[in-house]
Amino acid sequence: MPELPEVETVVRGLRPALEGKRLTRVELRRPDLRFPFPEGFAERLRGRTVTEVVRRAKYILIRLDSGETWLAHLGMSGRFTVTPGRSEGATASAGQAGHNSGWALAEKHDHVLVEAEDGGRIIYNDTRRFGFMDLIAPGGEADSPHLRALGPEPLSADFTPEYLAGALRGKRTPIKAALLDQRVVAGIGNIYACEALWRAGISPRRSAHTIAGGRAERLVGAVCDVLTEAIEAGGSSLRDYVQTDGELGYFQHRWAVYDQAGETCAKCVEAGIEDCRISRIVQSGRSTFYCSRQQR
Repeated sequence: MPELPEVETVVRGLRPALEGKRLTRVELRRPDLRFPFPEGFAERLRGRTVTEVVRRAKYILIRLDSGETWLAHLGMSGRFTVTPGRSEGATASAGQAGHNSGWALAEKHDHVLVEAEDGGRIIYNDTRRFGFMDLIAPGGEADSPHLRALGPEPLSADFTPEYLAGALRGKRTPIKAALLDQRVVAGIGNIYACEALWRAGISPRRSAHTIAGGRAERLVGAVCDVLTEAIEAGGSSLRDYVQTDGELGYFQHRWAVYDQAGETCAKCVEAGIEDCRISRIVQSGRSTFYCSRQQR
């Protein structure tokens, strides 16, 4: 599932195509994704101007001049692709003309097709259909069932060592599971939890309530660093994820532990430890990768 860096990369790709643009055409190719589309979904988007495109945790929030918010979640395989409009200097090609004529060139799993007033096109494709979309009423984001229980953003000023230590106080679950709890911190998934714990030198098995003081400082710093670097790299392309221009992310080439079971640990190599290998365990049904020598 795309995690925070992948969703942030998609949001940054959608902004120039949508912000300040009026949506002139919206077409649904099926009545549902994981859930049915809201009643009148296409009609409520059509003719509206996008005022802002932002991310909250793993959700994409597209705010409209009607006051409603178009919420999208990519699920396992969802992806947006963007064809720039005239304002970005593009000229219509034969393929684009085909889309103008009833979107004749849409692919099998292109489920939502949107055109802006400048001719730009945004297509949502989802092979597995685990993604979903919703419309939030004006002023309703804080009370949305998708958003209301989320913890702070890990790249915000609210995510501090003091906050993390307080949020974990009394929790007897492993710290890896606690990082995946969206009520503790929003947007961190399996890949970046593994990478951050390795950078911080903290075992994924360690009880969450022991993360305080120096451990909390190291972990907050590691989370921020790994997410920032992953966003700069366009995210990690694993299975279906691509950026809005179709390009792959490349942070997967910098994974230190995730999906590296049996490989040497870079910290151990630097320390001259030759018999160390990255381990894989299963926690809460998910693979966890770590170095037992470097993470305590």
